Amino acid sequence: MGKPRVLIADDHKIVLEGLRSLLQSEFEIVGEVEDGRTLVSEAERLRPELVVADISMPNLNGIDAARQIKKINERIRIVFLTMHADVTYAAGAFEAGASGFVLKHSAPQELILAMHEAMQGKTYVTPMIAGDLIGAFQGDARLKGELRAGLSPRQREVLQLIAEGKSIKEIAATLRISTRTVEFHKYRIMEQLNIKTSAELVQYAVKHGIISL
Repeated sequence: MGKPRVLIADDHKIVLEGLRSLLQSEFEIVGEVEDGRTLVSEAERLRPELVVADISMPNLNGIDAARQIKKINERIRIVFLTMHADVTYAAGAFEAGASGFVLKHSAPQELILAMHEAMQGKTYVTPMIAGDLIGAFQGDARLKGELRAGLSPRQREVLQLIAEGKSIKEIAATLRISTRTVEFHKYRIMEQLNIKTSAELVQYAVKHGIISL
């Protein structure tokens, strides 16, 4: 049996190089990408068995990318490797279909363990937040409310690009929609979230893990 095929994603080249060095003895690295939108397209093209991805990536964050990948091919396993130790990020990751959640300052062998667990159809959560995550899903209504804030996948894409400082024209080109449609999405987002300014949109995106400063 050959090595499991893995696609890795992180917006820092040094991290990608480190991951390749760490993983290549046990896994076949089929590709490396630096943003979420490319991750989705390469996952569709390369059809890896496993994706290792950061959450904070430009153009499309890892969680929203995971949702799209799962729609393309639900058999692809996804393990997040992130610096975010906040339980909200972990909950969002698993809501999106992730199989693993590992922190970047964990021991390297923890990532490899999480990947093997994912390949066996299991779920891995770093012990540092496992207890908090279980508690959140059992009884934290506020967290569940934040995870289901009501924004559609397209609205979340538009929100991320706005928060990253993209112009309406740039967003339209990226998403292949009209500028009028982008304006409409922005209006609906602000109305739904009861937000009045673009600065508040950025604050919301940071708070909910859509972008990272």
